[in-house]
Amino acid sequence: MSTAAFQPLLPGSDVTLGMLGGGQLGRMFVHAAQAMGFTTAVLDPAADSPAGLVSERHLCAAWDDAAALDEMAGIATAVSLEFENVPAAALEALQGRCRLAPGAEAVAIAQDRIREKELFARCARQASGVPPAPYMAIASEADLAAVPPTLLPGVLKAARLGYDGKGQARVRGRAELAAAWEALGRVPCVLEQMLPLAAECSIIIARGADGQCVHLPVQRNTHRDGILAISEIYEGNVPQPLAQQALAATKEIAQTLDYVGVLCVEFFILDDDTLVVNEMAPRPHNSGHYSIDACDVSQFELQVRTLAGLPLPQPRQHSAAVMLNLLGDLWFDAAGQPCTPPWAQVLALPGAHLHLYGKTEARRGRKMGHITFTGDSAPQVRAQALRAAQMLGIAPF
Repeated sequence: MSTAAFQPLLPGSDVTLGMLGGGQLGRMFVHAAQAMGFTTAVLDPAADSPAGLVSERHLCAAWDDAAALDEMAGIATAVSLEFENVPAAALEALQGRCRLAPGAEAVAIAQDRIREKELFARCARQASGVPPAPYMAIASEADLAAVPPTLLPGVLKAARLGYDGKGQARVRGRAELAAAWEALGRVPCVLEQMLPLAAECSIIIARGADGQCVHLPVQRNTHRDGILAISEIYEGNVPQPLAQQALAATKEIAQTLDYVGVLCVEFFILDDDTLVVNEMAPRPHNSGHYSIDACDVSQFELQVRTLAGLPLPQPRQHSAAVMLNLLGDLWFDAAGQPCTPPWAQVLALPGAHLHLYGKTEARRGRKMGHITFTGDSAPQVRAQALRAAQMLGIAPF
């Protein structure tokens, strides 16, 4: 990518940064951009979107609304996104009219699991040595009949529009596979072999138009029902050789894409201490939220810097951290009645940093916020996070 289009946009100047998507990731981007003196504009169809509520401008329209995209192109010098299912066509409509980070092609690949798996396999062959799980694309009855027995049991995932465990099903045999494909609407899917998992981790990098690349520490993650529940970030959370291998693989993926922006790649650690690459997100990631409180440069400031073409310092983690995701379930008591979580007790714990996303309605499974515990050591932050989990009714880890 030419660096000419990425001449620095200076903080405090008369520059507006645009954001496609108005959720919590957009909200935290807006806060980071405003802290650096930029004006922001958010395009999102929800009148009460978390990012739209705090941005200077909120274009309340569908992401692919032509008039709204024209308005965004006239307002914003540079545009990013906070949700990978924003239509790639929306980015294509802005191409050449304002700076984009990431570009439309990288987002299009991230939106299609088949193309994403092909990218991972290619990068593994080229340099990274970290493959995806054995898989097969399924788009027809013939594909279904040709599935080799080695891929079962497996996980069937819709190729498009799946996130947080949506659009996927575990299948033990051919009958369950056929039923799951039918239930998903016979759309193109990926079948992945189910592997013996020991743990999960993620790597977040920021890459500039000049190829400069920096990264956050490796995050060790726990998912429940397909949604991230806990991230643990401290020395020794993942064996160092695996962390280095995951970082190298993430950089290879970003380089292959000529990626500009913040990119998260998730990995599985298998029982035999090997890695497979799971999926990527062309944006900041839930597992990186701790960086606001535990690092000197957060993933959202990195997103602003890559978009504005500003220098990328290597982030430094100054505190051990454990992050708990806060889902809407916490706003209901055992009888299913609305309640307020015990914030006073939780915030009395040392090292607690609460972030609520400004969502007006709590729903079960909806991400309402997160709380990060920081401290001098892993035992300290784990102990406080476990106490908070007990107070909130979150399962221990």
